[in-house]
This record gives sequence, structure tokens and C-alpha cells, in this order.
Amino acid sequence: MSLCQLFLQTDSAFASVAELGELGLCQFRDLNPDASSYQRKYVHEVRRCDEMERKLRMVTEELTKDGIPIPDFIDQIPAPLPRDMNELEAKFEKLDEELSSINLSTKSLKDNYLQLYDIKNVLIKVRILFDENNLLTIIA
Repeated sequence: MSLCQLFLQTDSAFASVAELGELGLCQFRDLNPDASSYQRKYVHEVRRCDEMERKLRMVTEELTKDGIPIPDFIDQIPAPLPRDMNELEAKFEKLDEELSSINLSTKSLKDNYLQLYDIKNVLIKVRILFDENNLLTIIA
């Protein structure tokens, strides 16, 4: 393995780094390890990607929890273009909102079910007591 330093024009940096990443033949080293995340040039884009990754991970966890298989893709999916990131981010946001809504509704339905189940059992016990009381009244 060789250590190389690349100097790229800002316009071609995304395409070059995306291509290198898709080849999977290189590793990137941080040349500014002391710089805070706020001092970095593309911090906003990195945070957007981190947020989308978090949402995608949450969807994956919910699918796995419910036993829904996630197909493996043999082919590599190319890196999305910067202009496609907004659309992708909007889709992930919508999925996140829908999933949160579904989880909230599911919890509410489970709570409602348990409450109704308890009421049903109480009514069954009361009916048994009334039937026993009526039977004792008839016998006496």
C-alpha cells in the first residue's frame, strides 16, 4: 500500500472521491485531526449524511425487529450526486415521520388492548359472581 496526497479542485472533488470510494481501494487519513468539526469545510454535509444514516439505521432496526427481511444488494449502489441528496433526505425524513407515527399508534393500540382486556376479565368475574348469587337466591 502506498501513501499518496491528492490535491483536487473543489468542482471535481466530489466525483473523484466518490469514484475512489466505489473502487474500495483506498483509505482516507485526516490531515487536520486537531480541527474541531465546526472548523471543517463540509461539516454541514457530513452532519446531513450522519442524520440520514441514523434514520436509515432506525428503519433497519424496526424491519429486523418485525422479522421483515432486507434484501442484500450484490451490485454496488453508486454514490448519489449532491443535487440528489435533498430528495434522498426528504424521503428519509418522510420515512422517519411515518415510522414514528406508526410506533406511537402501535403503542397506543397495545395500551388500549390491555386496558380492554382487563375490563373484559373484570366483567367476566362479575358475571360469574352474579350468576352464583342468583343461583344461591333461587336455591334459598
